[in-house]
Amino acid sequence: MSKPLSTRALALAGVAATLIPQIAQAQDADTGAEAQTEIVVTAQGREQALADVPVAVSAVTAETLQNSGTSDIRELNQVAPSLLVSSTGNEANGSARIRGIGTVGDNPGLESSVAVFVDGVYRSRSGNALSELGPLDRVEILRGPQGTLGGRNSSAGMISIYTAAPTFDFSGYGAFTYGNYDAMRIEAGVNAPLGETLAARVDGVYFKRDGFYYDAVNDTDINNRDRYLVRGQLLFEPTESLSLRVVGDYSKKEEACCAATFVQADFAPLSRVSPGLDSFARPLPGAPSLTSTGNPIVPVVLALGQSPAGLTQSTFERTIYPTRGRSYEGETEDWGISGELNYDFGAINFTSITAYRDYFNSQGSDTDYTQLDLLYRTPGDNALSREFKTFTQEIRFNGTAFNDRLDWLIGGYYAHEKLETRDNVRFGTQYGAFAPCRVVLAINPALVSPASTGCLSAGGRAVLQAANGGVGAFGPATPLIFAGLNNLATVNDRGSLGEVYNQTSENFAVFTHNIIHLTDRLDLTLGLRYTTETKDFSAAFRNDNTACVTNQALLSGLLTTPLAGLAGGILGLSCQGNSTAGLDGKTLADTREEDQLTGTAILSYKPTDDLMVYGSYSRGYKAGGFNLDRSALGNPVTLNVNALDPRRLQFDEETVNAYEIGAKYATRQFSLSLAAFRQEFTNFQLNTFNGSVYLVQNINGCSEDLGLTDSDASPTTGGCAADNVAPGVIAQGIELEAALSPVRDLSVTFGVTYTDTSYVDDLIGNESGAPLDPALRLLPGDNMSNAPEVVGTTSLTFTPAIGTSGMRGLVFLNARMTGDYNTGSDLQYGKEQDGYVVVNGRIGLTDIGGRFAVEGWVQNLFNEQYTQVAFNTPLVAPQQMFSAFLAEPRTYGITVRGEF
Repeated sequence: MSKPLSTRALALAGVAATLIPQIAQAQDADTGAEAQTEIVVTAQGREQALADVPVAVSAVTAETLQNSGTSDIRELNQVAPSLLVSSTGNEANGSARIRGIGTVGDNPGLESSVAVFVDGVYRSRSGNALSELGPLDRVEILRGPQGTLGGRNSSAGMISIYTAAPTFDFSGYGAFTYGNYDAMRIEAGVNAPLGETLAARVDGVYFKRDGFYYDAVNDTDINNRDRYLVRGQLLFEPTESLSLRVVGDYSKKEEACCAATFVQADFAPLSRVSPGLDSFARPLPGAPSLTSTGNPIVPVVLALGQSPAGLTQSTFERTIYPTRGRSYEGETEDWGISGELNYDFGAINFTSITAYRDYFNSQGSDTDYTQLDLLYRTPGDNALSREFKTFTQEIRFNGTAFNDRLDWLIGGYYAHEKLETRDNVRFGTQYGAFAPCRVVLAINPALVSPASTGCLSAGGRAVLQAANGGVGAFGPATPLIFAGLNNLATVNDRGSLGEVYNQTSENFAVFTHNIIHLTDRLDLTLGLRYTTETKDFSAAFRNDNTACVTNQALLSGLLTTPLAGLAGGILGLSCQGNSTAGLDGKTLADTREEDQLTGTAILSYKPTDDLMVYGSYSRGYKAGGFNLDRSALGNPVTLNVNALDPRRLQFDEETVNAYEIGAKYATRQFSLSLAAFRQEFTNFQLNTFNGSVYLVQNINGCSEDLGLTDSDASPTTGGCAADNVAPGVIAQGIELEAALSPVRDLSVTFGVTYTDTSYVDDLIGNESGAPLDPALRLLPGDNMSNAPEVVGTTSLTFTPAIGTSGMRGLVFLNARMTGDYNTGSDLQYGKEQDGYVVVNGRIGLTDIGGRFAVEGWVQNLFNEQYTQVAFNTPLVAPQQMFSAFLAEPRTYGITVRGEF
């Protein structure tokens, strides 16, 4: 485990810091230096040199993408310091964050704060792009709210991926890669003219690899790769003014994902365990490990069959001990077709992008991540699944006016999306033995007997019955408590029989983006977007957990007595996550409508041809929606299944006001961009797992001092007057990116981001001023999860000529240094990740005979051990046990390429 900002990290930062001035001096010394290839982007809806775009944008070329081994958007982490892409319990839930802001969690009802586009076509969620991408032309990463240039609006940023397009030259290529973990990747494609006006291109990728985790119980591996992509394209250019590009693609994955290990002291030192969260938090030095028998829940887990090895190995051992017979197998299918039409009328250019996409993912899981059979989802049609069927239409007109003093753009966007989510999470065959033990631990840990019904032996029952002079430990209610525990013990292989959530959304928008050239060097950019969104929601439930209904009838009368806590604990575990037969056959429906006006204003000035400075304001927006999870219907202890209110599932739209100043400097061999920003989020949409259920909460601030009532355990304290509601999340910082080509065949890049992305000190829930959920009481005043303050990236590419035949060498290194951050959205201390450095490299020979290349490569060269997300281990988390989804270990291999 690396130390915070390890020696390697500091060395990397120091080398990069000294490298810039040294290489800049070398520019003057080497008059034969080759100029950098000018990077052209379409970040403002027009082709422009990157240095002339007055917005914060990172552009990654095809060469850099190939050298860095980018096959899906996760590898972009290495080349863009303000970006972080991660995945958790299901790759469909992949999350992209820019400047520390992103959509957290596994709920498809939340749209992505960072929108992903491939060839101008919106992907419904960031995780939909966690697949093979095939050959790429470039990637543009826009930072800050977007929306006035077209496509889907977003509140934090945009990732635009451009695949390699057909050309009118006949060519083909192939590549074969073999690496550790028995990795095999085959990629091939052919491009062919079909006449003077029509060209076609076909690309295919197949990737297979063993998993990074070994399942010691079921003797298999998890987190494997078995996927392929086929993409076909046609380019029709009958005249210089008209072009039509049609793209069709199909990809499929059949993989087991995603396993997790128990968090141990090598990841979470005991001094970090959150104080005050519950009676089992042990923050003092020398306290027992989270997974030692000194933690009261651990003897219960061991008694019910958990392998001790799973509780004593390192967090990063990658050997897991799930339930026998439970599977993580899943399937993903993603296909679509799009057509982009461009026509030049002379004074006006017209663009139309029409697309349809169908994305389906289904995944089984051992949902409690322990060897006990507590929660599970079986693979298959009724497993946890999501399907997006999305039609989008975008049109744009742009041109110039007033003797080229105005570059104007206007357009419209329409999206129709059908989302269907299914779930079949069930309590396992040992839930009835485990759940009562949590109650008995709260009564008297000495009485815990996991092998006995209700976790109470006959002797234990006798002790409780004889208390209070024979009246019983709970007075006249003692028999009811015993009966409630007995009923809880029957919750075995019960729960969802298949529940379905449907959401249909329609999005209309009109937008305009205009650049006014006030002088030859001074520009004013004004953009505006009006968006209207309608979402229709319905749900249907099937459930066979009758114990919930039985215990509600038995114990509800105790909820107004001094035994309310005990009765509520039994009821909460009996009806966990609102899993109850009372919902069987119930349906819900609701509609949500909203509209927003957003926009941007930018003033940019070029004092010299090589330097541009700018300042901007923009307002962004992300739609509200529905929490597609029955746990949000209400408190399971008091849920009235005959008076269900679907409005409880709604969350409000997220808005942001963003301010930025920046500068860009570019010469033939050196470019530098700087940006300072501040972004204020209102109704920030947070999704977090508290160990029992997923909470979706809008986060706001209060302009008055709440006196720490937002940090206590009460759900009723910490409210705010509606007039005092303020932004709840602030992201502010500085970004620097530099590129240098000081001498022939050598290029260096360097980027660093300092971001303070934090919750304000006084936090509330929605805009009405409602109190924050007590599960989030560590948030006020702290940094957001997965938002390190300091991130640095650097790369070096050296391609010297070897001999006179045209052959070249290739030496490529890139590195990402990440500072400390908390990986858990509830910010519990045991989920903090120390700073680390990930280094990738590639070395080889290219242009062998003008056709071939041989390259050796390594990802995560130093085998840095770090986590993507640490989370509360389901059901046992109230006793402070955490699990973690680990990042990938070191991988390496060799690639052979050929082309004609």
